[in-house]
Amino acid sequence: MTPKVQIIQTSQFVQLVAVPLAQSTNTTFDIIIETEITLQNYCEALVHKVFSLHQSQFPDFINYQCNNVDNALVWINKFEKLISNNEKVFTKKCAITGVSKLINLFEKKRSEMQSSRIVEIKYETPKRLINAESEDRIFSFYEAKKHIETLEDFDDKIFYLTEELLEYEEADIVSTHRTLKDYNVQCERLINKLERLKSLKDNRIKSKENVVSNQMPFKKMQINCNLNQFIDIHYQFSRELFVDGKSMIDGSVNDLVAIIVNSYVDKDGKEISPETVKTILTPSRTEKRPKHHKRIDIDKML
Repeated sequence: MTPKVQIIQTSQFVQLVAVPLAQSTNTTFDIIIETEITLQNYCEALVHKVFSLHQSQFPDFINYQCNNVDNALVWINKFEKLISNNEKVFTKKCAITGVSKLINLFEKKRSEMQSSRIVEIKYETPKRLINAESEDRIFSFYEAKKHIETLEDFDDKIFYLTEELLEYEEADIVSTHRTLKDYNVQCERLINKLERLKSLKDNRIKSKENVVSNQMPFKKMQINCNLNQFIDIHYQFSRELFVDGKSMIDGSVNDLVAIIVNSYVDKDGKEISPETVKTILTPSRTEKRPKHHKRIDIDKML
């Protein structure tokens, strides 16, 4: 069923309970939506349902919907807000008496639910750290800041805080802390700080990338001899051949391993294992280097 009522402004329902006609178990009271369920078409279908019911059916309709949502009190408050936002729509439909009856039913249902509450809702967050409370949640900058500290990515932190900021601006705030700063102000300041830090980090990364890009590009070269023969040449330069008392190649084993691994592939075109290179360069691992008759003797070539 396609809603026939075009509403002016939605109400921020927390839960949208609607079904397609084929899945409805109570076509009289179910909110029927055949397309994707969105806030807009849910609100329109809800208003259309009101106009399709007799006033005598209103109490049963409200009870039915309250039984289908997780938080009936929040649903009633959002429903009442929806009617208030679209007062002209109800006036055009000549539904003033119906609206009055609905409002009275809302008050009655609220009284019933509130009187049935035995224990007051308690939050884990101490009252002194709660900036504000709405009908269905608290807003604590202390908790928000603690949460984003668990996130590593700047974008994730900014996205979370922006969501919180929008939630706060759309919420019906029922109380605020006397001494704590406004929740939205604190969120905005932290968002601005994170955006500045992200910009600085991005600039640092870009600067480092520019340094790397100034280096000459190259493609890894292929070794066409046995790998241990090739690595043994580097072993000779670093361990056996000297100039003025210094080895011909002066550097750490790790540096030499990095140069070979980052610059060459083996005779089959495959990547070279750093561990293999390191093992062949280890002085005590003579069995890993080529036998004497297969060794490329650099000293005889000089």
